[in-house]
Amino acid sequence: MILSLLITQRAPSTKGMPAIHLPSRSDRDRLSPYMRNFCIKLAPLNVSFRTRLLSLAALAWIFCIILGGGIGSLFALYVILYTRYWWVMAVYLMWIWVIDRDIAERGGRRSRWVRSWIWWKWLQEYFPLKLVKLPGVELDPKKNYLLCGFPHGMLPTGAFNAFVYEHSGYNTYFPHHIPYGATLAPQFILPFGRELNLSLGGISVSAKSIEYILSRPEGGHACVIVVGGAQEALYCKPSTNKVVLKNRKGFVRLALRHGAPLVPVYSFGETDLYDQLDWPFLRRFQEKLRKWIPISPIVPIGRGIFQDSFGIIPRNRPVTTVECSSLDNTAPQKKNVKIQRVDPPTPPPFLGSLKLNMTIKKIN
Repeated sequence: MILSLLITQRAPSTKGMPAIHLPSRSDRDRLSPYMRNFCIKLAPLNVSFRTRLLSLAALAWIFCIILGGGIGSLFALYVILYTRYWWVMAVYLMWIWVIDRDIAERGGRRSRWVRSWIWWKWLQEYFPLKLVKLPGVELDPKKNYLLCGFPHGMLPTGAFNAFVYEHSGYNTYFPHHIPYGATLAPQFILPFGRELNLSLGGISVSAKSIEYILSRPEGGHACVIVVGGAQEALYCKPSTNKVVLKNRKGFVRLALRHGAPLVPVYSFGETDLYDQLDWPFLRRFQEKLRKWIPISPIVPIGRGIFQDSFGIIPRNRPVTTVECSSLDNTAPQKKNVKIQRVDPPTPPPFLGSLKLNMTIKKIN
C-alpha cells in the first residue's frame, strides 16, 4: 500500500522529527505505472463556485449514464412492493414493455426542452467540448446520412456533445438534418432511464432502427453510430488511439442499401478522459466477460470529488469533434438492393500463392 504522502528523511529538525512533503510530479514519474495509480493528488480547495458547479454537472451525467437505469429499476421495484401506488407503476411498466416497446426502432421521441437544459451547457464547459466542421463540408438536405464516430473511448463523450443536445452548434452547421444517436437496445427497456435517452434523440443501434432512419424518403436525417462500441473501450488509454473495425462492416452494407453517404466523425482527446487498469489477468477476465454482457467490464480511472487521482468522474481534458467530408456512394436507393459476398477467383498458376482480395458485388 502506497501512501499519498511520501516521507523522506531530511536533515534533523530541532525536534528530531523527519520532514513530510507532498510528492512532486518528478517523484510520481519515477514510480512504476502500477505504483503510480495509488498515489493520491488532492484537488485544490481554493476554486470558484463555478468550477464546483461544472464538476457537479459531470458527476450527475456519469451517474445518469452508468447508474440511471439501475436506480430507476430499483425505484420502480420499491413503488410496486412498498407503496399503495403500485398500480400506477404497473401501468407504466406495461406501457414501456408492451405498448411503447418499439419506439426506439421507429425514430425515438425527442424533446427539444430536454436537449436544451442548462445542465448540458455546464457539461460542455467542464471539459471543454467543441464541434468543428471542416471547410467545404455540407450535407444535402434531400439525403439521409450515416455519421460514423471514432473512437469510442470509455464513453462516447465527443459524440454525445456534438449530436445529443442543442448547445454544441450542430444546428448552426447543419440546420436541415436531425441527428439521432444510436445506442444499445437495453438502454430502452429500463424504466425512467429510457425516457431520458429518448428525449435526447436516442434510438436503438439495431439494423432495423438504423434502416428506419436511412429509408426516410424526405431526407434530412442523420444517424450517428460509434463503430468501435464496447470492444474499443477496452483499448482506451491516454494519448492512444485504437480503432476497432474488424467484423464491423454491417453499417457499410446498410449505407449502400439505402444510398446514404458515410460521414467520418473523429473526436480528438476522447481517450484522454480516462485511464484504466491494464493488468494481464484482468484483461483476460474482461475479454471473457464481454462475450456475455453488452458492455465492457472496464475499471475506469478518472478523478473524484476531492482528489484528482482516481474515480468515475472524467478528467477535464479538451475534446474536439471534427466532422469530415462525406463518403458518397452511387448505390440506388431501392429496397431490393442486396449485398452479395463473392468468393475470389482462383489465382492463375503463374501468380503462385498470391491471394486476391475479396470483392463486394451489388445486385438489383
